Parts: sequence; structure tokens; C-alpha cells
Amino acid sequence: MSHADDQRHNQRMARKKAVVEERIAQATGERGVLVVNTGNGKGKSLAAFGLALRALGHGMKVGIVQFIKGRGATGEEMFFRQHTAAPFHVTGDGYTWDTQNRTQDEATARKGWEIAAGLLRDAAIDLVVLDELNIVLKYRYLPLDEVLIALQQRPAMQHVIITGRGAPDELIALADTVTEMREVKHAFKAGIKAQVGVEF
Repeated sequence: MSHADDQRHNQRMARKKAVVEERIAQATGERGVLVVNTGNGKGKSLAAFGLALRALGHGMKVGIVQFIKGRGATGEEMFFRQHTAAPFHVTGDGYTWDTQNRTQDEATARKGWEIAAGLLRDAAIDLVVLDELNIVLKYRYLPLDEVLIALQQRPAMQHVIITGRGAPDELIALADTVTEMREVKHAFKAGIKAQVGVEF
């Protein structure tokens, strides 16, 4: 790389640094935020659990409710159950194509939501993870308005992260941060089965 290239690179980084620092200076607000991870790509739940680990690292209290997915030997469940500061509630009966019973799915979703609603009313909980709630809302197992009202009425400094495909537009509109995971490739489509430590 020539001296001229170095100069151009340094000038570009200086301009970028000024823009970033100006944005940081303008971001002075502080409150609980609603984060939504949606889309068909892999990593929505894993990103939420990573955020939970970050919060625990700061000594914060975390509550996790997992909808849809049934109890199983997932690494995240086994890990979080070792931490009293992060109660992990598995409330699902399994994937929707396994249960084949809408009435049961709605009743199960209601049980999970009662736990979630309790966490959303508890100011002592700093971060609430509602894993796969988007699927529950997509299939209308719970009234969307009831969920939106609970999210709006939660403690001011409480953070919430919701995961799952098909997040409804109303939830996206309410959220502060929305990320859509997009699948580029997936090993399963190449005949690779779900493996310990990667898929569960």
C-alpha cells in the first residue's frame, strides 16, 4: 500500500470517527427497550440468549419463557437452569406440526403467557426473553392486543427481547430494535442432521 493510500484511509477513518462520535453524543436517552428478532434465518433465539448472558454478566436479573418448543436437552436450558438469577421456563408442547391440535396449542400458549405476563409486571426483572413468542402470535394462539398492552405497561427500565419467525407488523411498530435473520445457506438442506451444541 502506498503512502497516498495510507493517507486516504486515515482521512476516511477520521471522517467516520467524527460521524460515529456525533451519533453517540446525540444518543442520551435511557429506558427499557423492546428488541425483536425475526426472519427465516438461524440465530434468533441464540442472539437472545447471548443478550441474556451479557445481562447476567452485569449482575442483572433475567427471566426466560420459551414458547412452542417442548422440554428437551438443549444446551441453553441446561445452562440457564444452573443460574438462579435467570429462571428458564419451557412452556411449549413441541413444534406446531408435531402437536396437530390447535385447542391444545392455545391452552399451552396461555399457560406460558401467564408466566411471561408475571415477569413483565415485575420491576425486579431487568431483562425478559420471550423465545418463539412470534410464532404464537403468528398463529393467533394469543390475542395480539393483550400482548402489546402488557409490553407497553411493563416497568420503564425493563428490557424485552422477542424471537421467532413472522413477527406481526404491530409488534415491529412497537419495537425499538428489529433484526431480520435471512437464511443464506443451511447445513440441514445439505443433508446434515441437527447436532449437539449447534442446533440444540
